[in-house]
Amino acid sequence: MSVSFPPRRILLVWLLVAGWLLTGVLAQAAEPVDAQRAAFKQAYAAAQQGGDGWRGLAGGLRDYPLYPYLPAAALQHDIRQVDRASVEAYLRQYPDWIPAADLRRAFLLELAQRQDWSGFLALYQPGLGDALSCNALQARLAGGAALDFERDLAELWTRPSLPDACDPVLRAAHDQGLLTDARLWTRIDRAADAGQAGTIASLADWLGEPGRRSAQQLALALRDPAAALAAAAGWPDQPRQREAATLALTRLARRQVDDADTAWQQLRSHFAFSEAQRDRILRTLALFHATDFDDGALARLIALPAAAQSEGTREWRVRVALARRDWSAVLAGIDAMPADQQQDGEWRYFRARALAALNRDDEARRLFEAQAGQATFFGFLSADRLDRPYAICPLPPTDDPQREQALLANPGLRRAFELYAVDLPKPARREWARALQDADPTTQRAAVVLANRRGWYDRAVFVLNSGEALRLYELRFPLASQDGLVPQAEQAGVEPAWAYGILRAESAWVSDAQSGADARGLMQLLPSTAALVAKRNGLDWGGGDTLYDPVTNIALGTRYLAQMAARFNGSPWLASAAYNAGPNKVEQWLAARGTLAPDLFVATMPFKETREYVARVMAFSVIYDWRLSGGPVVSLADRMSAIGQPYALPTAATVRRPVDCPPAVAPAAAASAAAATP
Repeated sequence: MSVSFPPRRILLVWLLVAGWLLTGVLAQAAEPVDAQRAAFKQAYAAAQQGGDGWRGLAGGLRDYPLYPYLPAAALQHDIRQVDRASVEAYLRQYPDWIPAADLRRAFLLELAQRQDWSGFLALYQPGLGDALSCNALQARLAGGAALDFERDLAELWTRPSLPDACDPVLRAAHDQGLLTDARLWTRIDRAADAGQAGTIASLADWLGEPGRRSAQQLALALRDPAAALAAAAGWPDQPRQREAATLALTRLARRQVDDADTAWQQLRSHFAFSEAQRDRILRTLALFHATDFDDGALARLIALPAAAQSEGTREWRVRVALARRDWSAVLAGIDAMPADQQQDGEWRYFRARALAALNRDDEARRLFEAQAGQATFFGFLSADRLDRPYAICPLPPTDDPQREQALLANPGLRRAFELYAVDLPKPARREWARALQDADPTTQRAAVVLANRRGWYDRAVFVLNSGEALRLYELRFPLASQDGLVPQAEQAGVEPAWAYGILRAESAWVSDAQSGADARGLMQLLPSTAALVAKRNGLDWGGGDTLYDPVTNIALGTRYLAQMAARFNGSPWLASAAYNAGPNKVEQWLAARGTLAPDLFVATMPFKETREYVARVMAFSVIYDWRLSGGPVVSLADRMSAIGQPYALPTAATVRRPVDCPPAVAPAAAASAAAATP
C-alpha cells in the first residue's frame, strides 16, 4: 500500500531528513578530542587484560568511533572462558566490523578445541582459512557425514602444506579410500616443487611399496640433499628416483656448488635424466658457480644450451663479465638477453659503460642521455657520466576539498585515522585497506593527502607507486621533523639524507615494522643489536618494544649507521650494503673484488636483495638531499667513493650537482619505478 503526502508535508519530510543527514555528517567529521583518545588508550589496555574492568574507564566513550574495539579486545582475551551467547551478541551488534570477524575466527578455533561441533557449525562461515575449513569438515564428520573428495577436499588438496587441523580430516579421507595413489602423488609432486618435505613424509606412509620408498627419497632430497646424493648411486634408475636426484642436486648446488658438481659427474651416467632435468641441473650449477665467481663460470654460462638459459643465467653472464671488466663479454652478454630484459635500466646503463670503455663514445653518450632523465640509481649514475644536472620533476600534491570531505564521511577511513592516532597502526592499516578496496586512484591519492597531514607517512609509499604519482616526492619522501632524524644523524656523525634513505628503504615509514628475523621499527634494528648500540653510546635502553617508538629507533639506528660507516672508511654505499647483508659478508666481497669501481662492485654483489637495497638507498639519499636542501645535491658519484678511499661528510664547500626538470623529461619521469620501490 502506498501513502501520499501533501506537497508541503513532503517538503517538511525532506528538510527533516536533510537536517538529520547533515547533523550525522557533521558529527562524523568532528575530530575526537585528546581526552577521549587518552581515555580510549587506558580502557583498551585494560580490555586487553580481559574481564569487565575496562568498562569503568570507558564511561564517556560510548559515541567514540573505536568503542567496539574495547569489548572485542576483552572477549578475545577471555576466549577460553567466554560463552557463545556473549560472542553472538557482539556479532549481532557489530556484524560488519573487523573486530567482529576476528572474534568469530578466534571463537571458532576455541570451539574446535572444545570439540563443540554444533556450536562451531552454528557460527561457521566459509572463507576463514584452511584450518577452519578443516575444522568444519571435522564437525560434519562428527555428525556422521561422509566426505566427498571433489566437494570437500579438492581445493585443499592443491595446497603444498596444510595446518594440523586438517590431519583428522585427511585420516578420515584415507580411511574412506578417497586418497588413491594417483591423488597422493599429485600432492607429493606439488609439495616437492614447493620444498615441503614434511608434507611428503606425512603422505608417504599411505603409499604401498615401492611408492613409499620413492616418496621418502624425495623428502630426503629436500631435507638433506648431500645424504640423498650419497645414497643415490644405489637407487634404481626410475622416474621418481631421477626426480629425487635432480632435486637433491639443485638443492645442494645452492649451498655447496663444488660438491653438487662432483655428485653430478658421478650420477649423470647412472640415471637417464630427461632433457628438462639435465637443463635444470646444468642451469643451477652454472648459476651458483657464477655467484661464486669461479674461474670457469663465464664459460659455463655461455655454453649452456638455449633451453637451459633463464633470466638469471643471462644476467649473471653479464655480472661475471663485469667482475672481470671484460667489456666485450659484457656487450655480448647483454646482446644475448631477450629484448625486454635488455630494456631494464641496469643493463642499459652497463651497455653504455661497456661502450664507453671500448671507446665507442657516441653510442655510449646516446644511451647515457636516454637514462639521465630518470630519478633512479642508474639515471643519476648516467647524469654523472655526462656531468649533467639531475632530472627530478616534482608533482605538487593537490587539495581536493570535496573529495576529502566525502572520505572523512567514510566510517571505515575515519576509524583507520583514529586507530593511527591512538597508536594502533596495524588495525589502522586493515581499516584503511577495507575502506579503500574499491577506490579509484584519484580517491586513493586524496586519502593519502589526509593521512600525510596526520603524520601517517607510509600510506604514500604503498599507494603512490605507479604512473605520474611517482613524482609526488613531497608525499613519497616525507621529512618527519618530529622524529628527530636530522639532529640525531648530525649527532651520530652521519649525513641526514643518507639516514633518511636507509629508513625509507628499511621500513617505508611503517613504525611498527617487524621482519622475520625480528628487526623492528623504522630503521629495522634487532633488539640485540640495539642493546649493544645503546650501551656503546650511553643511551637509555628499555627493551625490544621501545624500538617501535620512532624517536628511540632513530636515535639508535643513526648510531648503528655511524658504526657501519666507520668500519668502511665512512663510505655510505658500503655501509648500506653492510646494514643489509652484514659487515662480514661485505668484507668477504671486498677481499674478492675490492679493486672494482663502486658501480661494478654493486652489480657483482651475490645477493639480489643487497644489490637492489644499495641502489634504492643511494637513490633515496639523493632525493632526500634535494628534499632537505631544496637545491643542488651531493652527486651519486661523490657519495659512491672508491673502495679504500675515505669518505668525508658534505660541507658548505662541497661541490653539488644542480637539479632541474627539463620539459621533455617530465612525462618520462612518471615511469621511474626504481625510486618508487618501498
